[in-house]
Amino acid sequence: MTDPLLPLRDLARTGGAHVLAADIGGSFIKLAGADASGLPLARASLPNPSGSWPDFVETLRSLADAADPDRALTLALSVAGTIDPDTGASLAANISCITGRSLKRELTEALGRPVEAANDADCFALAEALRGAGRGHRTVFGVILGTGVGGGLIWNGHILEGAGGVSGEWGHGPVLKDRMVAGRIVPAFACGCGQTGCVDASGSARGLERIDLALHPEHAARDSRAIVDAWRAGEAEASLTVGTWLDTLAGPLALVLNTTGAGVVPVGGGLSNAVDLLAALDARLRASILRRSDAPIVKPAELGPEAGLVGAALLGLGAGAN
Repeated sequence: MTDPLLPLRDLARTGGAHVLAADIGGSFIKLAGADASGLPLARASLPNPSGSWPDFVETLRSLADAADPDRALTLALSVAGTIDPDTGASLAANISCITGRSLKRELTEALGRPVEAANDADCFALAEALRGAGRGHRTVFGVILGTGVGGGLIWNGHILEGAGGVSGEWGHGPVLKDRMVAGRIVPAFACGCGQTGCVDASGSARGLERIDLALHPEHAARDSRAIVDAWRAGEAEASLTVGTWLDTLAGPLALVLNTTGAGVVPVGGGLSNAVDLLAALDARLRASILRRSDAPIVKPAELGPEAGLVGAALLGLGAGAN
């Protein structure tokens, strides 16, 4: 059987890594050794034993020690959850074993190496601000449009940390109300956070599907890709759905930009692959903000699935921290 950690062991033998970065998802832990610029040199992944703290620690240890057996390098984590900057306590719905724990302190002790940690959307935003679509901009608001709606705010190359570890979370808050569109009610959908009317519930890929079903209940339910394909083909029903979805996102996003002064919005997540859809959102947004701009503001992220690792690596190298 092939050793899943072989790329990291090879990196340890050849050297070159300046930092270790881990992307902690609900199902897998992906770890990479990165160079001095934060770009991954080699990577490996193992299933995340998310319900067991001892197993979680041992999985991280095996990955990190494979890449750096001398434990000389910092390990920085991109985590799917919030981290309170005052207490260090984590909260992650799909990684139960880390909830309530201080990842930085407890893992530093358990792994015998320095550990840093930040929210995954913040790491994405940091990576895009310093190495991706946000390069050259002082204020960057990184947005995730996929299964959910998230974000991270970067100012002068630093993650803006909010009280309780909450910042950039424009997907949550009861900002939307029931709307009448073409004679049909598009409701303010219930959100997984417990509120009703969140952008997350309407502006995500699932939200696009909910809007389509609300506007066209006579049709069979279809997924977001089919809706976007139909919109591209000029289908009237899909055009109404996508137009409603764009309106759902453009208003709240315009408020974020007017509040933060962000100069660019790199977008990641599954819907970011639809470049024409992002271009349509950009047009709506630029028509809604106070600042006039002839250049695109909403841009596809440049780093793809590597953004979490790159952001974590940059954090471990000393960038992004306040």
